[in-house]
Amino acid sequence: MLFVIIGHDGPNGASLRPTVRPRHLAYVRPVAESGKMLIGGPFTDGSGSLIIVDMESEAAALEFASNDPYARDGVFERVEVKPFRKVLPE
Repeated sequence: MLFVIIGHDGPNGASLRPTVRPRHLAYVRPVAESGKMLIGGPFTDGSGSLIIVDMESEAAALEFASNDPYARDGVFERVEVKPFRKVLPE
């Protein structure tokens, strides 16, 4: 199942992001290398990040999102996980 993960940066997100980024990338790399991460990256307005993952359940997506160093170390103030259905491109 596909899930959209939206991490909303907290008030210290911009200052924390550079120091937490290496741990975040190390955390998401295995999922990306397995092909289960379709896309990921920051919003250009500095408000947070978006990741689309293919996980076996919503519980797995929530666990993945909540254990991300960006969520655990204060870059994200809030994280949303939403089920997603891809329609286009076919």
